[in-house]
Formats: sequence, C-alpha cells, structure tokens
Amino acid sequence: MLERLQKIIARAGVASRRASEKMILEGRVSVNGVVVTELGSKADTEKDEIRVDGKAITTDVTKVYLVLNKPAGFVTTLSDPEGRPTVADLLRGVTERVYPVGRLDYDSEGLLLLTNDGEFALRVQHPRYGIPRTYLVKVRGVLRQGELKKIQDGVMLEDGVFVPLDVKVEKQNPLSTWLRMTIADGRNRVIRRLFDVLGHPVARLARVSIGGVELGSLKEREYRHLKKREIEQLLRYVSREGKAGRKRRPADD
Repeated sequence: MLERLQKIIARAGVASRRASEKMILEGRVSVNGVVVTELGSKADTEKDEIRVDGKAITTDVTKVYLVLNKPAGFVTTLSDPEGRPTVADLLRGVTERVYPVGRLDYDSEGLLLLTNDGEFALRVQHPRYGIPRTYLVKVRGVLRQGELKKIQDGVMLEDGVFVPLDVKVEKQNPLSTWLRMTIADGRNRVIRRLFDVLGHPVARLARVSIGGVELGSLKEREYRHLKKREIEQLLRYVSREGKAGRKRRPADD
C-alpha cells in the first residue's frame, strides 16, 4: 500500500513526522536508490527499499513510550552541534531510537515524553488538541493578588494575549513566589515572557504533568515507561478531535 514517505519514516521510529519531512527536504531519504525531496512522495513498505542517511528502515519496530525527568542544562534534542548535554545522554539502557515529543527549554526541567511512535508523537503535539501541561513556576519577588488576577484574565505579549487554563499561588516568601500553572499555549518561552512583562523573572520552571500523565516521584535524570493507561489517556485527548483546544497550541516552554 502506498503511503506518504514522512508517515512511513515516523512509523519506523526514525523521527517525528515533522522531522521526517525536514529529512526529505534535505535530500536524506531515498527510495530504491533514488533520492526523494518532495513531501508528497509515496512508497510501499512491502515493495520498496527506503533509506534514511543511507540506512535501510523497517516499520516492524517495537513501540516505546517513555517519560523522563529532564534536568535544567540539557538540550531537548538527540544531538547538539554546540556540544551541550542532550536528553539522549540520560537514556542509558534504551536500545530503541526514541525522540522527544515536543520540547523543554535548556533552562527548564521536568516531564518530557519520548517515543519511537511517530503517529503518537504527532497527535500529542498537534495544535488542534491543546493537551494541557502543568508547570511549577518560581518567580522572583512577591506576586500580588492584583497581578495574579491579571494573569487569570490574560496578559498581552508581543505576539498576542496569553491566558492560562489555571494558575494559583503555591507558596511565597519576601524573595520569591511559587505558582502552579496549567496552559495549552505552545508559543516559545511563553511562561517566561509572561513574568518578564510583569516584572517577576522566572527563576525556575518545571513541567510536572502532560494530559494527566504525572511526573510524580520520578527522580531527576531518571526515566520510566509509560503505563498502558497513561498512553490511552493521552490518546483519549486526541480522539476528541480537538474541540476544546482547536484555537490553542500545545504547551512547550
């Protein structure tokens, strides 16, 4: 059966659908010895030999779903041209080639999903579903009640209004405030930019939940396999056709 190349590559666990499209455009994919650079190209896994960077791929792979407690100071990629530590350095013992679902900034920490299931990754990241992400945020200074109300009502950033799904103060002292914030907005560094506008720079940012999948007691630098019920829970979000989150983008910060 003919399928789009990017879908085949993603299903083979080589990369996410989006990354697979980039590989095709960069001329890194060949079908039966011919380099393919058009995104509309199709192939048949039963008949055609498909190679990425010269290596033949197969769609007969064991699906792996992981949750990692990413520390700050690690890049959410599998390699980094600047030589910085990457999340791949934390996956000792994982023999399958997995890749991040979404991202966490270099300075951010907490829950990161990884998989070799391209369709799963694509759907969990897709803007239409707006899967909620929850963060613990430490900001400098005391956040006043009026400022909290302003966040709840929406704050204008340079690229539009940002409104969290939920936000509440967890604890504070004269020097800092800890908040728990749930969002479904994936604009770049949107939480950090929000608090910069309010004059309370972020000192620490940790993601603790994605779509009901909790970080829980998982220690920093450690990973575990997602439970079947957690995978099913995430898929239930994307089976709703994104009705609740159609205008939102998935949260990555």
